[in-house]
Amino acid sequence: MAATSTSLIMFACVFGAALFGMVLRRILPEHHLTSDTKDTVKLAMGFVATMAALILGLLVASAKDSYDKQSGGVTQMAAKVVYLDRLLANYGPETKEVRGLYRRVVEQITKRMWTDENSSESQLDPTASHAEELFSAIESLEPKNDLQRTLKAQAVSTSLELGQMRWLEYEQAGTIASKPMLYILVFWVAVLFASFGMFAPTNGTVVAALLLASFSVAGAIFLILELRSPFTGVLQIPNAPFLDALAHLGK
Repeated sequence: MAATSTSLIMFACVFGAALFGMVLRRILPEHHLTSDTKDTVKLAMGFVATMAALILGLLVASAKDSYDKQSGGVTQMAAKVVYLDRLLANYGPETKEVRGLYRRVVEQITKRMWTDENSSESQLDPTASHAEELFSAIESLEPKNDLQRTLKAQAVSTSLELGQMRWLEYEQAGTIASKPMLYILVFWVAVLFASFGMFAPTNGTVVAALLLASFSVAGAIFLILELRSPFTGVLQIPNAPFLDALAHLGK
């Protein structure tokens, strides 16, 4: 899993920097570890910590915003899925075959968006579901009165909107966290932890505290990467809206 492996690498870099700082403390001459030196380093590291906190907060906020947009998009699509089926149902018995095709297309889309545990990743490409057949089937309907003409026009418009929303989900899911920004962030945090190790006493409590702090940083990176992959992993968007929509199709 990419998010897990990346987070573990981040953890190794940050905690390794803290251990490096402890080793460096034993090597440096005593005049490099005076109280004036410590005060100066604390001021410099305070500036680095502020920048790292700002970047980390921006990355988390951006990832959460992207996740919320895609989650909202899934709910809207599920609502339009049911709405389109009701339009076809109100059109008349002529749409029986179209509604059967529609249900199969929605089932296929659901299976591709939320894969099972054995699959590597979600398949969001709209071209793979052959939804164009459904659009052609709706377009081929021949209305016999004004009501059917209105329902057909609305069904065509709704199917086009669903297609646009699926492409939007596909493009949004393709956006990933900025790698250069992540690299810079990890560098800043590593420098910060190296300074912690350099001026901290070498004992089990300090090592445990730095270990937990490193895990916290890695956890934040994991959260960012997971939120950027909303259809896979631990924090994936639930498929409940689409399952509920499927339960209403054909009724």
